[in-house]
Amino acid sequence: MENPSEETPAGWKSLPSWLLTQTANHAHRLVADGFSAVHARGYHYRLLATLEQFGPSSQAGLSRRTGIHVSDTVGALNELADDGLVERATDPSDRRRNVISLTTAGRRRLRRLEKPLAESQEELLAPLSGEERERLTELLGKLLDHHDGRSGTADELRR
Repeated sequence: MENPSEETPAGWKSLPSWLLTQTANHAHRLVADGFSAVHARGYHYRLLATLEQFGPSSQAGLSRRTGIHVSDTVGALNELADDGLVERATDPSDRRRNVISLTTAGRRRLRRLEKPLAESQEELLAPLSGEERERLTELLGKLLDHHDGRSGTADELRR
């Protein structure tokens, strides 16, 4: 017999906030495990994908675009630079700032990271049909756009 104190109260199980939190925890674990298996982190993917989509950027610009705290951005960029996946260069218009660029090796690494990311998405959404997946993504994007107060943010991230 299960310990009743370990059961989730029935009232919580129907709260959207609780359901979203629990699902987000599973999603985070699946993605982290998938990237870990190829010696990467989610921050690496986000930074490489952002550089590919938007081109060279300052560290602060990457932090804003990816939603990664600036100190975490610098640490992840150090790891990527050590592996030759990004390059830092002094910004000619402001010598106090670095401009980060994606290297050819970084593009190849990004392509290799897409497989574990796709596999983690598949595992997360396994019980849903294709139509349900699209609808869930649409609804989550609508919620995120509303609470972020930025039109199109979720759409940009999905591209």
